[in-house]
Amino acid sequence: MSYQLSVLAHEKCATRSTVLQSAVLAIILFWLLVLNACGGLTTPSSTTNTSQNNSASALVISPTLPSATVGSMYDGTLEVSGGRAPYTFKLASGHLPPGVQLGAAAGTISGIPTASGSFNFAVSVSDSKGLSKQESLQVVVSASGNTTGQNQGHSFTNLQHGNGWSAYGQGPPTFVDCSPSPCDGITYSMNQGVASPSMSGQATEYSLGGTAVYTDALFNNHLIGDLSSQGMPDSNHALVPTYHDFTYDVYFYGTNLELSQAVEFDINQFFDNLGFIWGHECRIAGGNEWDVWDNVNQHWVPTGVACHPNNNAWNHLTIQVQRTSDNQLLYQSITLNGVTNTINKYYNPGSAPGWHGVTVNYQMDGNYQQSPYSVYLDNLTFTYE
Repeated sequence: MSYQLSVLAHEKCATRSTVLQSAVLAIILFWLLVLNACGGLTTPSSTTNTSQNNSASALVISPTLPSATVGSMYDGTLEVSGGRAPYTFKLASGHLPPGVQLGAAAGTISGIPTASGSFNFAVSVSDSKGLSKQESLQVVVSASGNTTGQNQGHSFTNLQHGNGWSAYGQGPPTFVDCSPSPCDGITYSMNQGVASPSMSGQATEYSLGGTAVYTDALFNNHLIGDLSSQGMPDSNHALVPTYHDFTYDVYFYGTNLELSQAVEFDINQFFDNLGFIWGHECRIAGGNEWDVWDNVNQHWVPTGVACHPNNNAWNHLTIQVQRTSDNQLLYQSITLNGVTNTINKYYNPGSAPGWHGVTVNYQMDGNYQQSPYSVYLDNLTFTYE
């Protein structure tokens, strides 16, 4: 019996020990669960901070650049916030002003502009983590302080969007003007304020078609002197004879330029019954060559300089001419898409009784089928001195 009591006592002690151990284990497990739960509370906080950091890293490009002036040093910098330096910049679309470059590492836009107008382009920037951002920008270049497109600084800018244009059809063999369209089997039109394709947002579309083959559309603007569209009538005939150096700077765009027989860009000066017509013809269907106009013999003269304008892209053309001190026409140079060719050809002036002034022309020539086509002009600047 005493043995039995001893065994029972031992069993009771064992039971108490087991209960105590279980209780301790339960307490330990409870605190482990509490600690794990508290540790888990840091996860949402960490996620929130990461989200905030990602939001703060978005790239932002300043959309405003200072204006510029032809012939003066231009220095602009693209301001970027967000992301992680270093940044890389590149021109995504459009055109910078001629003479101005984009710095790929520093985001600088600098140089000396050589042409006036409104230049629209897009720049993309990438950071060291692969984030990228693209922004549309604009630089307005004035001619010696001229921002209105008028005659300050001896330049007229954005002429394609200005007033004063006349349009005529012309056909062989006499090429006598006819208007309005359609006339003599020729159809032609001029549509200003075109936003696309455009560089300035104010391009002009010129179109030619019809049924009479090898016929042309002539678009003409009187700038100085008789019928001046720029408020410079020169009624006493003292101003026009003083000008002797001229530059025709323009961008042109076509989707099917191969349908053109030729596109023509002319500078004209008339005074004292003399006619100075600096005619420049990019002969496309006829052999992709530049021709110039012989005023006395009334025909085109091949220059030997190739003319291959690009389709579906803006072509930049700059023509420079001079009236010499002995009243000869000097064809100086033609620059197409950055390639300059010196012409250096001299011709005598023609006869132009009763005309007085300075004018510019743009002309489109039809091919053997008179295939209809259109060409857009933009940033047309005419400089005179």
